[in-house]
Amino acid sequence: MNLNKTKILETVRQQLAIDMNCTPEDFLTEGTIFCEARQNEGRRLFERQTPFLEICTMDKSIIVSADKNILPKVKLLLEHRTREDIFAAPFLYGHSLYFIPDTNRVQTLPYPDGFTIHIKEGTEIHELYKTPGFENAIQYEIDDPRPDAIAIYAMHDDKIVAMAGASIDSIHMWQIGIDVIPQYRNKGLATTLVSNLAMIIIDKGIVPYYGAASSNIASQAVAYKSGFIPTWMCTYKNIFDGTSPYDSSLKFNFD
Repeated sequence: MNLNKTKILETVRQQLAIDMNCTPEDFLTEGTIFCEARQNEGRRLFERQTPFLEICTMDKSIIVSADKNILPKVKLLLEHRTREDIFAAPFLYGHSLYFIPDTNRVQTLPYPDGFTIHIKEGTEIHELYKTPGFENAIQYEIDDPRPDAIAIYAMHDDKIVAMAGASIDSIHMWQIGIDVIPQYRNKGLATTLVSNLAMIIIDKGIVPYYGAASSNIASQAVAYKSGFIPTWMCTYKNIFDGTSPYDSSLKFNFD
């Protein structure tokens, strides 16, 4: 697979269409599209809340995917709202920004001096589960539905100090995560590990992508410096199952 920008974007639209139960063309359409959520074959196997609601924006489109029992009410509330108002809906919390490689910038980079670099693939990665602290990079679960595919890690004085890992989120898209121990940050490790892992994945004909919370500027900076560009944003939580982190705190008493 020749992974130029056009092919990468096509792959992303096809994957998101499976996840959201819409069509790839919907992501090229201006406006808001409402879809009944389904757990389609080939979807990325993230944990789903019940009832399920996810909202995604890419280019000029806004896709709202919701379970059948809540979709009519969600549509009534959101169908005439602006993009900004939709993503500020009070029953949503948590937004993730997703990045894909900029094929004109992403490249293999030299590793910083003073570190040894190691690569593990497949079941070899299970050995790393004995070392805590790299939860953004690896899953720590042998039977995780999105298994670890590759991990690149840096060692200093026989200690793992930074790690980038890729999970198999779908056949065509692997997600990259990165962790660096605090005292080893700002040494170029995050950028180098992410860039080089991305190049390994691209060489396999698979699209690497990178996710960061909309509030995590440091993580977004790593994505940009590693040769990635922001491409879409999704919500990842709703309050319909009673899990709002501020549910009890918002019961103010004005007496």
